[in-house]
Amino acid sequence: MNLKELSEKLGLSQTTVSRALNGYPEVNEATRMRVAEFARQHNYSPNKRAKGLATGRSMTIGHVIPTSARHEMVNPVFGDFVAGACEVYGKNGYDMLFSQVGDGDQEDAYIKLRRKGAIDGLIIQGPKVDDERIGILRRIGLPFIVHGRASEVTEPYSWVDVNNMHAFLRATEFLCDLGHTRIALINGLEDMDFAQRRRTGYIEGLQSKGVTPDPALMRSAEMTEVFGHHETRDMLAMENPPTAILVSSLIVAIGVRRAIEEAGLKMGRDISVITHDDDLSYLRNGQDVPIFTATRSSVREAGRIIARMLIDQIQDPDIAPQSLLLEAELVVGRSTGPAPRT
Repeated sequence: MNLKELSEKLGLSQTTVSRALNGYPEVNEATRMRVAEFARQHNYSPNKRAKGLATGRSMTIGHVIPTSARHEMVNPVFGDFVAGACEVYGKNGYDMLFSQVGDGDQEDAYIKLRRKGAIDGLIIQGPKVDDERIGILRRIGLPFIVHGRASEVTEPYSWVDVNNMHAFLRATEFLCDLGHTRIALINGLEDMDFAQRRRTGYIEGLQSKGVTPDPALMRSAEMTEVFGHHETRDMLAMENPPTAILVSSLIVAIGVRRAIEEAGLKMGRDISVITHDDDLSYLRNGQDVPIFTATRSSVREAGRIIARMLIDQIQDPDIAPQSLLLEAELVVGRSTGPAPRT
């Protein structure tokens, strides 16, 4: 059934039916409900192109990946986030557009997307401490929301983030309470906002327990399995090695475990490990009992939340910037135990 046939059966004009289905305020509630119920009974859904023409929207959400972050496309964390967002896009009639741009070409790329009407809004991922993308998008007036935060950006913008500082403070204090004083941090790139917040939480956790932070036990780089393996191998060879390691990613933690086993040690007995777990669909942290003790927060659910918030912003351009801080859960697994006796 097309729009014309639906309109004839309802005895209404095509314009009225289209406006009712697209939520225009000038259509009264009784008519809107009648049209929606009739459309549901006859399995009618608006053609996306026609809906876009009627509303002046593209019905598309953009994800623009900087060239320097191209690894994100194959990162399971990115995949789970997009999967969650897509659930909401589909329910609301939106498509998704991926685009990749050079680091110095981002402003031109956003302006072109805006002029062409290719997208109605955009999600920023992996924000740096002072992320230029936020100012660019505010200037050109393209609706956007940030997955994470940019600590040094003071202008208002919408964001959803995990409380990274509190999560790592709590994890560090947990290890200290088990008797560990030589606690290492294997972190992500520290120009990224989340990594700086995790480092701050780690340091504050040590200090709250009277432990002096040791710079030799703090490592940061792109979060890969190889990075976790190499840094753990090197620290275990130190004269005074760590007895516990706090890790910023489950992917890195797999490398950490490999290095521990290669050294003839047992994770949870000789070396305790806590990692951040994004509760990934295709990289599970065990089943009934977690392999790793972890600070856990679902990145898929974050994708759903952010998609809903962005669509609200697109539909109501006058809405004030919104923010949401999610708390991570500390889940105890098999990778932690009391500090070994020297």
